[in-house]
Amino acid sequence: MPLRYSYKDIKRITEGFKIKLGNGGYGSVFKGKLRSGRVVAVKVLDKGKASGQDFINEVATIGTIHHVNVVQLIGFCIEGSKRALIYEFMPNGSLEKYIFSNEDNSSLSCEKLYSISLGVARGIEYLHNGCNMKILHFDIKPHNILLDENFNPKVSDFGLARLYPTDKSIVSLTAARGTIGYMAPELYYRNVGAISYKADVYSFGMLLMEMACRRKNLNALTEHSSQIYFPFWVYDQLQDGKEITIENDTEEEMKLAVKMMLVALWCIQTRPNDRPSMEKVLEMLENDEDIQLPSKPYLYPQDAPSEDDRVHISSGSSSDISISHSKESI
Repeated sequence: MPLRYSYKDIKRITEGFKIKLGNGGYGSVFKGKLRSGRVVAVKVLDKGKASGQDFINEVATIGTIHHVNVVQLIGFCIEGSKRALIYEFMPNGSLEKYIFSNEDNSSLSCEKLYSISLGVARGIEYLHNGCNMKILHFDIKPHNILLDENFNPKVSDFGLARLYPTDKSIVSLTAARGTIGYMAPELYYRNVGAISYKADVYSFGMLLMEMACRRKNLNALTEHSSQIYFPFWVYDQLQDGKEITIENDTEEEMKLAVKMMLVALWCIQTRPNDRPSMEKVLEMLENDEDIQLPSKPYLYPQDAPSEDDRVHISSGSSSDISISHSKESI
């Protein structure tokens, strides 16, 4: 279990909050050092957001987890209105800067990104199936994937996580949770389907698409309307048998990238029941078998199908959409 520290300890560990590593949704992160000499990251929560269930969730959720692809919580502080969390330090920071960076020294090969995607998938699969309780993260995104000195990925930031008995598949939430662009549609359009672990699968799919293509999925500034929602453009290219080229990728790396895109398209299916489990996602990523192109995801609620229908949208334009039913299944 993580150790409890006083706020005085927190100030000593961080040398008076000397080195700031960054800001998160719930506060600031500082570099610190324990008496043992171990380097750590200390997340100090904002006072306005420091109390309540989210802090307790993070301690309770991550405190008992030990997995190579989940960040380790070493300690915590709860003193009056002050809250802090002490994590293992991840020297290479978050995945975000390596996916979207234009700097050569920050770019990673497709092969390395593929390896990172496997680690992230294993971490999420462990949260879903490897613990006594099913842990749903609800905020999988590049910013919350941290990289150690060897670029091994670890899932972090459990502020929005929820714990459920492993035999309970449906989740009850009172409000949408997560980050726009990575949130599953059922979190804000309830008639798409029930909220479950499949919400994390959707978020992973959006992350995987960004890793494969090295660009953000949602780009409102793009010149072509068909590329505003990038997965639609990727789908159309793959369906038409057109090559998707990514700068500096070899032919072998491009094959890996296409595999990642195909798995991502399965993960971001609009209806939860059409998405694979993380166990199946890992199997698809690791195996050399050809992956079938799934039905095209649709932007909900526009032209939404009935609950009983599986949908294929044949147009890349949101203003001209034709719908046909598909019997495909994974």
